[in-house]
Amino acid sequence: MTAMRSREYGPDLTPPWKRSAPAPEVPAEPGLVVEEAGTGYCGAVIGCEKTAQGPAVTLEDRFGKRRVFPLEPRGFLLEGRPVTLVLPRAARPAAPAAPARTASGSVAVPGARARVARAGRIYVEGRHDAELVEKVWGDDLRIEGVVVEYLEGVDDLPAIVREFGPTERARLGVLVDHLVPGSKESRIAAQVTDENVLIVGHPFIDIWQAVKPSALSIPAWPTVPRGRDWKQGVCAALGWPANTGAAWRHILGRVHSYRDLEPALLGPVEHLIDHVTVGGPVP
Repeated sequence: MTAMRSREYGPDLTPPWKRSAPAPEVPAEPGLVVEEAGTGYCGAVIGCEKTAQGPAVTLEDRFGKRRVFPLEPRGFLLEGRPVTLVLPRAARPAAPAAPARTASGSVAVPGARARVARAGRIYVEGRHDAELVEKVWGDDLRIEGVVVEYLEGVDDLPAIVREFGPTERARLGVLVDHLVPGSKESRIAAQVTDENVLIVGHPFIDIWQAVKPSALSIPAWPTVPRGRDWKQGVCAALGWPANTGAAWRHILGRVHSYRDLEPALLGPVEHLIDHVTVGGPVP
């Protein structure tokens, strides 16, 4: 009896993605998003170390789950192309380094202590807004002595401003979501005319959208039908658990610096900080 040989499988059972030509080496730096070629598991690098079995990398997916994979040649896909992850190179002494930067891109001040809080304040709409501002601009705000507080909405903004009592030395800045012509938020903001109050905003329905989709490894923020809770709609469209608190922690965890945010948010926040800090020295 003549032995038959499959037309689909040769004697070499090595997966095709391992048999191809060598793939470029890429350091497994924290935050790098890759796909493990054998399983299709996609996640961000959160750690890389040497083990008894050889170098290994830990990936975390968008739900916060983690898996460890060996650093095998051509074992991962980066933007759809095979790569070989390698251990990051140890830091090397070099020529004078560029000044360290804060998450907002400002020059860091080593050893600087937080100043006594100014009389002025920055108000934002909600807790998520406050947490995002703190994540990116926190170092700058502490050095400048600026406190950020959240309001749980701006429906009562005119009354809140009157109660605060802004002055030239106690200026008030307000960051408003969805501040676009014709919106409810724009009509409320127009009622505040105090020259010591600066109200700026961004065009996004919610502060979530101020995070670039690329930072979350999604193609774009989903379009949610009118009348449906926007955050719940986003979670459903992206296949995330219906827990907006957990979704926000996932989103915030992917923000490392101003580079992960849309320019439409960066400018307004910087403008607010300038407005509040221009009113003289910290009392």
